[in-house]
Amino acid sequence: MNTLILTAIENKLRLKLFYDGGYRIVEPHCYGISTTSKEELRLFQVSGFSKSNKLGWKLFDLKKVRSMQLTDMNFLTARPGYKRNDRVMRRIFKQL
Repeated sequence: MNTLILTAIENKLRLKLFYDGGYRIVEPHCYGISTTSKEELRLFQVSGFSKSNKLGWKLFDLKKVRSMQLTDMNFLTARPGYKRNDRVMRRIFKQL
């Protein structure tokens, strides 16, 4: 279990990740084990690199994260469209 992610969700802090080719700033919303048995993070990407050139809702396989750090940037609440108890997650460690 990743304590940085738990801290970020609990304190509503953005994370800076290097994922799949570039740095991204994200708001973590739900962290757990997916129905495909992968450790994954449901997040809202607010800036940074994106292969699709799109920001917004994403599901990241944490095996592909090469670096991760907490930022000092807070977010106030869950983004529109967020649904607790994400059905993609078989087991949830932490969620907003």
